[in-house]
Amino acid sequence: MLKLQAEIATAVAAALKVNLLGEVAAQMGLGGTHDPAALDAFLRGGKAHYAAHDAKDLAAVIAAYTEAIGRDPNFALAFAARSQAFDWLGNTLSGPAMRENFDKALSDARKALALAPDLAQGHLALATYLAESGALDFSRANEEYERALALAPGNTIVLRPFALFAVWMGRTEAGIAAARRAVVLDPLNRFSHSNLGQVLLYGRQYKEALAAYQNASDLDHLDNFNNAAHATAYYLLGDFERARVLCERKRDDSDNQLCLAIAYDKLGRHADAEKMLAKIKASLGDDGAYGYAAIYAQWGNIPKGLEWLDTAIRVRDPSLVQLKVDPLLDPLRNEPRFRR
Repeated sequence: MLKLQAEIATAVAAALKVNLLGEVAAQMGLGGTHDPAALDAFLRGGKAHYAAHDAKDLAAVIAAYTEAIGRDPNFALAFAARSQAFDWLGNTLSGPAMRENFDKALSDARKALALAPDLAQGHLALATYLAESGALDFSRANEEYERALALAPGNTIVLRPFALFAVWMGRTEAGIAAARRAVVLDPLNRFSHSNLGQVLLYGRQYKEALAAYQNASDLDHLDNFNNAAHATAYYLLGDFERARVLCERKRDDSDNQLCLAIAYDKLGRHADAEKMLAKIKASLGDDGAYGYAAIYAQWGNIPKGLEWLDTAIRVRDPSLVQLKVDPLLDPLRNEPRFRR
């Protein structure tokens, strides 16, 4: 099968009279495998990764990538993909389990780059760890994102997270441009549209974000993954009731619970808002500190918001990557303590 793939690709290129630069041609097989069973497991992992919604789904994704690595220990792409899955899983957990998965993500990213130093997905995996796992090393993360993009400028798997990180760092125009390019390159992928929605949300283009989220929902109407972000766009436009309706679809998710805590408060349901916050705290403890800061900021309780941001820094909350541009924290931004 792999031999046939290569023959077809070569024949197509020849038929189209496409002259690939040697460097580009070499990149096409970088980090891959010659083991059909390993490739099969990797592709199953990728399919499951695309459809994953929760920790249980991600466990199946990791199992498939682990099978691929077991069959070919030099399969750098599988290490990079498993690193990303560990990062995502870590962000759904709290306590020691969260940190354990982040440590595994770092180990896999390093292994991918040791096997294939010029593998864009390897640099992306390391960048994700540095930016979104609580490492909070944004300078090095930026270097890795830039390296990944330089190696694979047409790869939407690289473009989407690069776009989000760029806007988080305040490079709004670059982030939006990259997110829009990902949509052009992969228009039938819900992730392209939902990523554009996130980038536009942090870029404070809320109506445009709603349109992007709607496109994602149209492509996968059963997907509730972006409920909280979609609802936040409605919330920031002042449509608190629409925000509530969206987030009540998946009340067991902590992002949706945060959304409900602020929407209920704006709708005058203060007791329900307090109950929702208590529920999140019972589940996440101090690991939810950044989210509590956002809730208190939106409730107008500035001292509590700042207090929880201090805790977020102490526990190295992964969500701090959003701190520079998160609109939910706007009530705190003029405070000298926040600026420090």
